[in-house]
Amino acid sequence: MQKDIEITINPSDSGKDDIILDKILVLLKMPAARIQGFKIHKRSIDARSRNVIFRLQLKVYIDEPKPAEAFNIQYTKVDGKKKVIIVGAGPAGLFAALQCIENGMKPIVLERGKDVKQRRRDLAMINKQGLVNTESNYCYGEGGAGTYSDGKLYTRSNKRGDINKVLQQFVAHGADEDILIDARPHIGTNKLPQIITAIRETILEAGGEVHFGQQVTDFIIENGKIKGVIINGELQLEAQAVVLATGHSARDIYTLLDRKGILVEAKPFALGVRIEHPQEIIDAAQYHCPVRSEFLPPAYYSLVEQVGARGVFSFCMCPGGIIAPCATHQEEIVVNGWSPSKRNNPFANSGTVVQVTLDDVPGTDPLRMMNFQAEIEKNAFTAGGGNLVAPGQRMVDFVEGRVSADLPVNSYLPGTKSVMLKDILPGFVADSLRNALPLFGKKMHGYYTNESILVGVESRSSSPVRIPRDRETFQHPQVEGLFPCAEGAGYAGGIVSAAIDGVNCANAIMKLI
Repeated sequence: MQKDIEITINPSDSGKDDIILDKILVLLKMPAARIQGFKIHKRSIDARSRNVIFRLQLKVYIDEPKPAEAFNIQYTKVDGKKKVIIVGAGPAGLFAALQCIENGMKPIVLERGKDVKQRRRDLAMINKQGLVNTESNYCYGEGGAGTYSDGKLYTRSNKRGDINKVLQQFVAHGADEDILIDARPHIGTNKLPQIITAIRETILEAGGEVHFGQQVTDFIIENGKIKGVIINGELQLEAQAVVLATGHSARDIYTLLDRKGILVEAKPFALGVRIEHPQEIIDAAQYHCPVRSEFLPPAYYSLVEQVGARGVFSFCMCPGGIIAPCATHQEEIVVNGWSPSKRNNPFANSGTVVQVTLDDVPGTDPLRMMNFQAEIEKNAFTAGGGNLVAPGQRMVDFVEGRVSADLPVNSYLPGTKSVMLKDILPGFVADSLRNALPLFGKKMHGYYTNESILVGVESRSSSPVRIPRDRETFQHPQVEGLFPCAEGAGYAGGIVSAAIDGVNCANAIMKLI
């Protein structure tokens, strides 16, 4: 017999099986001999009171043995099978490739950037010298933006697909099994490259292909059907299906589709700043104590406020993290955040953004939101003065409308420059942030402080363009065999939801070819 239960436990005891077992026995009121084992399904922190506890959801095995865990996934060989071109080697592209193999199709993954090992050198150039390689950076390259921007696996996409299958595939390729139980699973930027490499090796061993430095520059379309793609302006590659998994920053793909008369649509997105505090401030606020216990992880927060008709919200919160320069073009500033697996850096940062609607950027151009986004990023670069130095301002100074005399020590490696952020951000964005931040401070003690810094701009929270597709077939309504996928098409947000969308596209292709 199996029984699902929930218990609470002190943080210091959360890893002690004997104490967990004692709590199981008390709750179920049965002798220890009947309990053959237990499995933790979910683990979360409850910090609503001053006594912080862990909540554990367990499956208890009564009078029957606990089954052994198995994470090795066997893939059949797909040499000589029907080919599927996958454009982009981010989570959507890689998981679409794995699912293609599972479905008996041969994936050919085309990535404009470099593999994870080669990418490191270009990221070092960005951080140390402020030089952006437009084909290899935090957004472009093997693993996509997620590889070097944290590896958070938390998602609410329960209705889109099998979250556990995605997490189990990560574990099978080297991720810690804790991601299967944590309420907010996280791999860490330091561990993701090895996991991504392992996924690539699985694809290759099964007979799939993965190619780097291969930028799709055109589509081969005949009579409304996709026939293949053109790579780097010359090489033709044919297939009956093409998955567009290019991520939210592939402006050249949006421009190409629009130029060819293939429908794309302007899409609302969000714009703002990345806010960084000393981690100890966030810990004290969330755990209700001056010093965080060694048994508790660095604290997380999620804040949202409605300011007039606009939502202002935090996202991609990185405890113990670092602010990273994530521009994909020269003379632009884009910031994002990431954390190592231990989340042991002294700062906590989070994107804090304001909704931007289609009405805010009037017109009919389907690329107008993208162009608006790029304009703000260029303004930020100019304000910083070059070399990816980012414009910054202390929080209270920003709200009260004065230039910061100096800026606090922070994690952004290219450096920050004190400016008036209201001169960079659109007026409605600056005003919304100015109203929301003191309200956030009322929700979380210590948040509203001049010890924190606002760094601009956080502009790539989601794609500013949607590539439409049919809800049932997942294909573009004008081009049979073209499958817009995940973040770059406007249908996902984050590693897990993108991976699930890649799986869904691969399953939809089965019905076509």
